[in-house]
Amino acid sequence: MTPADAPAVHLSGLRLDRGGRTILRDIDLTVPRGSIAAVLGPSGSGKSTMLAALTGELPPAAGTVEVFGQPVPHRSRALLEMRKGIGVLLQGNGLLTDLTVAENVALPLRTHTKLPDVLIRRLVDFKLNAVGLRAAADAYPRELSGGMARRVALARALALDPPLMIYDEPLTGLDPIASGVIMSLIQRLNDTLGLTSIIVTHHVHETLPIADQAVVIANGGLVFSGTPSELEATSDPLVKQFLRGEPDGPIAFDAVKRGEAA
Repeated sequence: MTPADAPAVHLSGLRLDRGGRTILRDIDLTVPRGSIAAVLGPSGSGKSTMLAALTGELPPAAGTVEVFGQPVPHRSRALLEMRKGIGVLLQGNGLLTDLTVAENVALPLRTHTKLPDVLIRRLVDFKLNAVGLRAAADAYPRELSGGMARRVALARALALDPPLMIYDEPLTGLDPIASGVIMSLIQRLNDTLGLTSIIVTHHVHETLPIADQAVVIANGGLVFSGTPSELEATSDPLVKQFLRGEPDGPIAFDAVKRGEAA
């Protein structure tokens, strides 16, 4: 298989350790190009640890991580180049409060390209228009609602036209209306821009309607991989416990509390 034919993400036999402790083990996962994958699991299950492997922040203890057919590099320069092709929407937004909305979106373009200012301004207008916030270009983050700030962060993550988007708990702190806007936007951008999207979340019912693939991580491993309809029809007691939010079951509450934040 050539890189042009390779899936967007391929994990094989992946084991991830932190602080001498294994967080995830035996992870095999393929995310096809153009799809939306929902990575679900309770808090502390290791979802964010898996993201750290995808972005090269955490090297595998065993196994491989490939993005568009290429192993994630460990050298700083090669890793920086690869990261330009991965947009990440952080749950805390990460907007700089002393910059305007437009300046926040322009930041990746000014940092990683040598484009002239006039072209950067046009690209910023285009990205803000894509998330419905062109009129807010001159506002500051403190003047925005939570949902608007999340959309600005999304526009910034899209600034360099990455083919792969990773969303880390994109609905944290949002009300139901803002959550619906964000999920609809993720789906529309994925379709219109030809992206591949990975959504890491514990918001099951909001995420599954737009997902092509559902993955559940719990107890240090991958416990389910399939379509959303297969997930909802599963009889697996561990997966059912997570989906129903039951305190008692195969997923130990004490074990989750001791786990790393995810």
